[in-house]
Amino acid sequence: MTSAAPPPLPPLARRLTTLAGALTVDVRTFPDGRAVLRPRGELVHGCARTLAKALAGLPEGTTRVDLDLALVTFMDTAGLELLDVLDGYGRARLVPVTATGWTGQPLRILELAGLDTADPLNPAAPGPPVPPTRAASAVAVERAERLRQLQQEVAQLRQAIASRPVIDQARGILMAAHACTPQQAWDILREASQRSNTKLRTVAAWVVEGARPDAPAPPPALREALRTAIARTTAPAPAPDGGSDGGDNGSGRGDGSGRGDGSGRG
Repeated sequence: MTSAAPPPLPPLARRLTTLAGALTVDVRTFPDGRAVLRPRGELVHGCARTLAKALAGLPEGTTRVDLDLALVTFMDTAGLELLDVLDGYGRARLVPVTATGWTGQPLRILELAGLDTADPLNPAAPGPPVPPTRAASAVAVERAERLRQLQQEVAQLRQAIASRPVIDQARGILMAAHACTPQQAWDILREASQRSNTKLRTVAAWVVEGARPDAPAPPPALREALRTAIARTTAPAPAPDGGSDGGDNGSGRGDGSGRGDGSGRG
């Protein structure tokens, strides 16, 4: 919630504030049917639902919706869902909608996605072609390279967002099967990925799949890599005096038996 007092509302205006994490949405309506929505905070997972609730509360007879993003401080790719919600509202009710005021890091996300940075829902028409010059060509090359780098970044970000749920599930399975900490479970996945030359997301998917009784065994190289990583990560530290406590090696699973691959297979 915001701490500063909001400015006075115009006649017949009202304010609606909804919350999703660090996001609030101020809604003002005007006698001519126009509605101005002003999100404040971060556009992350859940922000689309917050906007949908704000839109659902608009009065009948709303003739235009303007989304002002000037107070948004951060946005990830999940924030782009907000544009889909606003566009869907406009199409369903046959009213014009805009999304303007982009600044800072959210503006860069629009560039990464290749969207119009002034109003992604209403991109400007391309202007007449300009005769190329040597300076313009150099600038165009630089911009093209920067765009390529930004597109690569957003692709990596999207992949990380998509991979996170299965990785978190795999860590939970390893923690339950081997009584290890969250950090140790992460170390197991990472080491197994490196040892087997397998993507981390793929290793995590095999661990999750292996939790089912009827699941197939992972490939031999990955199976061995998981066993080694589990044994190395969960093995107890040697006694300071070099004693023999834990004559059974203290690990109970360091040889990769039992649930050595996190899947219930020896």
